[in-house]
Amino acid sequence: MLIAVSVPVSLHSHASFVPVFNGLNFPDWSEQVQFHLGVLDLDLAFQVKKSAAITDANSNEEKAHYKAWERSNRLSLMFMRMSIANNIKSALPKIDDAKEFMKFVEERSQTTDKSLAGTLMSTLTTTKFDGSCTMHEHVIEMTNIAARLKSLGMAVDEGFLMQFILNSLSSEYGPFQMNYNTMKDK
Repeated sequence: MLIAVSVPVSLHSHASFVPVFNGLNFPDWSEQVQFHLGVLDLDLAFQVKKSAAITDANSNEEKAHYKAWERSNRLSLMFMRMSIANNIKSALPKIDDAKEFMKFVEERSQTTDKSLAGTLMSTLTTTKFDGSCTMHEHVIEMTNIAARLKSLGMAVDEGFLMQFILNSLSSEYGPFQMNYNTMKDK
């Protein structure tokens, strides 16, 4: 005869596998939070809305569902807060609904994304090759900036990226720039 035994799982141990939300990684953080809450069977607060307050007139099933939702909501909020960087956590308002809390963090993250996109675009257009790294590393770094912009919804055309890279070179690369432009026009 098999008997199912519930093994207590540490909320903290699951939270340690979730990337710390730093303001720039909402999609990854959110996906991991929801996955771990699902594995822990604590995602009820994300699945259904809170029911009206329970009274003596409610059935035992309704009371049990309300109690399960309250537990899911409380532990989900704890779980999310444990995986948010302290400098961000201190600026977040006290929200008592896990789903609303997640939505608030997402909205805050989108504001950060817009500011990051501006910073990345500025970096891409003003970066200069200074010889502190190899040319290959410089081109890879600029390509990575363009990829980060694309992930934020701002795709950089390959032609523009190439022009930004060429413009980032010092005057000693003038012959290379002219040669590239001549070949491109043919």
